[in-house]
Amino acid sequence: MNAYPHLLAPLDLGHVTLPNRVVMGSMHTGLEDRARDFPKLAAFFAERARGGASLIITGGFAPNIEGTLLPLASKLTTRREARQHRVLTEAVHAEGGRIALQLLHAGRYSYTPWCVAPSAVKSPISKFRPRALSARGVERTISAFVRSARLAREAGYDGVEVMGSEGYLINQFLAPRTNQRTDAWGGTPEKRRRFAVEIVRRIREEVGEDFLVIYRISAVDLVPDGQTWDEVAALAREVEAAGASVLNLGIGWHEARVPTIVTSVPRAAFASYAGRLKSETSLPVIATNRINMPEVAEGILGAGDADLVSLARPFLADPEWVRKAAESRVDEINTCIACNQACLDHTFRKQRATCLLNPRAVHETELVLGPTRAAKRVAVVGAGPAGLACATALAERGHTVDLFEGRDDIGGQFAIAQRIPGKEEFSESIRYFRRRLEVTGVRVHLGRVVGADELRGGGFDEVVVATGVEPRVPSIPGVDHPSVMTYAELVRGERTPGARVAVVGAGGIGVDVSEYLTAQPSATLDLDLWRAEWGVGDPAASRGGLAAPVVEAPKHEVVLLQRKASGIGKGLGKTTGWVHRASLRAKGVEQVTGVSYDRIDDDGLHVSFAPEDGSDGPRTSRVIAVDSIVLCAGQESVRTLADELGDSGIPVHLIGGADVAAEVDAKRAIRQGTELAARL
Repeated sequence: MNAYPHLLAPLDLGHVTLPNRVVMGSMHTGLEDRARDFPKLAAFFAERARGGASLIITGGFAPNIEGTLLPLASKLTTRREARQHRVLTEAVHAEGGRIALQLLHAGRYSYTPWCVAPSAVKSPISKFRPRALSARGVERTISAFVRSARLAREAGYDGVEVMGSEGYLINQFLAPRTNQRTDAWGGTPEKRRRFAVEIVRRIREEVGEDFLVIYRISAVDLVPDGQTWDEVAALAREVEAAGASVLNLGIGWHEARVPTIVTSVPRAAFASYAGRLKSETSLPVIATNRINMPEVAEGILGAGDADLVSLARPFLADPEWVRKAAESRVDEINTCIACNQACLDHTFRKQRATCLLNPRAVHETELVLGPTRAAKRVAVVGAGPAGLACATALAERGHTVDLFEGRDDIGGQFAIAQRIPGKEEFSESIRYFRRRLEVTGVRVHLGRVVGADELRGGGFDEVVVATGVEPRVPSIPGVDHPSVMTYAELVRGERTPGARVAVVGAGGIGVDVSEYLTAQPSATLDLDLWRAEWGVGDPAASRGGLAAPVVEAPKHEVVLLQRKASGIGKGLGKTTGWVHRASLRAKGVEQVTGVSYDRIDDDGLHVSFAPEDGSDGPRTSRVIAVDSIVLCAGQESVRTLADELGDSGIPVHLIGGADVAAEVDAKRAIRQGTELAARL
């Protein structure tokens, strides 16, 4: 019997039947903004349609220039532009899939000086203050949405998604926070809803009945002065009456101070909102956010909380997500770990999105892993992210691969990361690679420290050194004191810290270790505790669904220190760093910057500070009395093997941390390993 009867069941939407309940949600990849990149975008979409996505929703296209996210960013405003979209729709249809274009007006989130909004209220995430739309401007904007929907139909799309959530223009009209109008488009909940309802009604009138009109509805805004639940429910009913085909949930505004999609958010954390919305409307409802495995999706659908599920980043990690579920190969799914490092962080840096775990994502035409023409025997030393990616990609291409790992299990830095509260998803990556090694036929040698002589005599054509990094031990007097341990010793459970702990080094690892030390075991992935900690309440009780946060007492008292005088956590990912910084503050972590580490002794960690005025005056000293000191002061490459093999005559390749011992960087490591495998 099928393990996922609800997930894989078809859904009749009247004029079209979807083969399963899995929608690929909208993602801005960076290929939408230039028509010359559409062939690459078409290859990306086609691979997901081939992998079983029942409906693909594009990244957002603005209905007019005012609505673009950036200057010269994606829009659909002319028939010429519509013709250019044909390469996308035809590629998806050729694979038996269906595709809808998302219509997104950025409103005050636009990074352009010509941005507009319901009222002239500046966004905290854009430097431009928007111009308030006039009444005629509102009508012109509605007409622009209608025109773009008509052009989408001419371009061959099966439907459109009207982006009414995440704090973009339509959402801005809906909330008192951003709509301070007193005319026909504001002042009361009914008038604030009118903009959204009119867009849907007029699009339906323009495109006819045999075209999908999906409305992306903000189920909970998670900002002060957002919508109440009664207002959301009323909007759902009015949008249904206006002609919408489906409701797709959106959760939270981009400026919200509640995380909604990062890895520390429990799986399906917001699915209950879909269930509540289903009781308010007869339209099919799509659940979204942190749905990354088939059993999670099946649970939502089986409970009747939604009719479909939307997966965006999981389709970056694995384009065959649906096919693997249907073929009972769930253990082969490359699970999205919600790290954001190569997808959303890239997008916000104006780079092409991809995936930390799957560097081929959005690079399908450039990073090709086709069968090799000359099979080789390759030794890969080190079973961390770089070695695992390289070994499995090499074997997939037809090479014979031996993987050597000195520890008793695979994973490397991932094996450490999975122990950090909120990063448990990294265990899924280890599970994926463990199965991938079996499927591709890599010969794995665990607990085996292989030497240069053995490799020289092993008959290998190539050697890949992926031996990773080891914690750097800084030259602080007294660093060999019994109170001192490395982050690896701590997280692996090899050393036990005392009640009060100093963390030396506040990069990504130092921040992770601080969260590891402060989190109570009971808080790990507990949805109720997570909601309480982040102040996620009931939108029926408070506007925007916010409540007063309730934070558990930290397990350890932590002092986090760094040499740099800048704020701690400034170098973390753009879309995740604020979450970590907020967590440190909530857990009472003392943050100390601009320190020099003088010595360690029985009294604790002795540090000093330069004068605040920058002069050469005497330094200020301080003793930080702690029970334990954890070193998170960087890493050093483990590359002795590569040096020993230098004159062997065998080609040697360094990848991952063995190549560059920067801040632990799995994105670079996996990309390096995959690209090397594609070249050999």
